[in-house]
Amino acid sequence: MENLLSSSASHDMLPDSFVFPPDQRPPASTTAAVALPVIDLSLPRDEVRRAVLDAGKDLGFFQVTYNTHYFSISSSVFNLFALAWLGWPTLTTNAFVAQVVNHGVPEQAMRDMESSCSEFFRLPASDKSAFYTEDTDKPNRLFSSTVYGAGGERYWRDCLRLAVPFPLDPAARDAWPDKPAGLRPAVQAFVPAARALGMELLRLLCEGAGLRHDYFEGDLAGGDVVVNVNHYPPCPEPERTLGLPPHCDRNLITLLLPGSVPGLEVACRDGWIRVPHVPGAFVVNFGHQLEIATNGLLKSVEHRAAANAGVARTSVATFIMPTEDCLVAPAAELVGGEGGGNPARYRAVTFREFMRVYKTVGARREAVEKAFKI
Repeated sequence: MENLLSSSASHDMLPDSFVFPPDQRPPASTTAAVALPVIDLSLPRDEVRRAVLDAGKDLGFFQVTYNTHYFSISSSVFNLFALAWLGWPTLTTNAFVAQVVNHGVPEQAMRDMESSCSEFFRLPASDKSAFYTEDTDKPNRLFSSTVYGAGGERYWRDCLRLAVPFPLDPAARDAWPDKPAGLRPAVQAFVPAARALGMELLRLLCEGAGLRHDYFEGDLAGGDVVVNVNHYPPCPEPERTLGLPPHCDRNLITLLLPGSVPGLEVACRDGWIRVPHVPGAFVVNFGHQLEIATNGLLKSVEHRAAANAGVARTSVATFIMPTEDCLVAPAAELVGGEGGGNPARYRAVTFREFMRVYKTVGARREAVEKAFKI
C-alpha cells in the first residue's frame, strides 16, 4: 500500500523512479487538441456501418456520446481539416477517430460509474488495503506505479482492475470492493450496457467489412470483461513523467470513459493528438485482436496518458476480451482475394499465447507486430 500514489494527500516532488528519459517525455510542442468527427447511430443502418468502417480505416480511435446536438461528419472531411490545421502530411492509416451519438448507454449509469470510481480512490487506505496486491494473476486487484520497460521507470497511475464475467454471477459481484456503497451497483449497471455498445459496433464493422454479422460473437468476445479504473493524482512535475506510456491494447475493442480532465493522447505520425473532453462521450479504440482478425484492415493504435499538476483524473476503461483458449486468426473472408493479392498478414495465435508474448515483449506496437506478423 505504500506504493499507492493516492494514499498521499499531495506530492511535493517527483521521485526519481518516475522520471522518464527526455526522449520519452511528453513533448508539449507536438501535442494538439482536435475535435473528433461524429457518427450518429440513429441514422439508417447502411449509412452508419459505412461511416463506421470508413472512419475505422482512417485513425483507429473514435468517440461515442449520448448528446444528440452534434452533427455527423465524414472521416474524409475531418482528415482534410485535421491535416491542414496540424500541418502533417498524412495521418496514421487504418485507424479510427470519430464521435458517435445515440449510443444507448444511460447517462445516469455513466455518471454513477464515474462518481463511484472517483470516490473509491478518496477512501482511507484501510478501506482499500484488502484489494492491494502485486500479484498480476488476481482478476480483481488494486495496484500502482507499474514498472515500464527495461529502464525501470514507473508511471504515475493507480489502478483498480475488476473482472466482470457474462452472464454475471453473485460470486463475481461479491469479489468487487464493497466500498463505496455505490460501486458494485454502478459496475453492475454500467458494464453490461457498455459491452452491448461494443458488440453493436463490432456488428457494424462486420457488416461493413463483409463478415457475417455475428463473427465476433462467441469466444472472440466471450472472455471476462476487464474494467480498469485508472487514477492519476496531481503530479508535481508532469512534464517529466507519464500517466501511461505509449502502448496498444491487447484486447478486441476498448470503451473508455475518459473523465472530465483531459489526458488521453493518440499517436499520429510524429506527434500526438490530445483528445478533448466531450460530455457524455466514450472514447473507443481497437485492440490487437481486432487487427489480427481483420488482417490489418483495422489497426490497434498507440496511445498514452499524460499527467497533470492541477487536479486528479479518473478514467474507466472497459475491455472486451476473447476467451483464453480462443484461436485468433485473420478472417478467411479477408484473406486471398483475386489472384491471392491479400495474403494473411498475421499468424494464428490463441489469446493465452498472445498474452504470454505481449507480457514478454512489451506493449509497444512495433514489438507486438514483430512477434505476430508474417
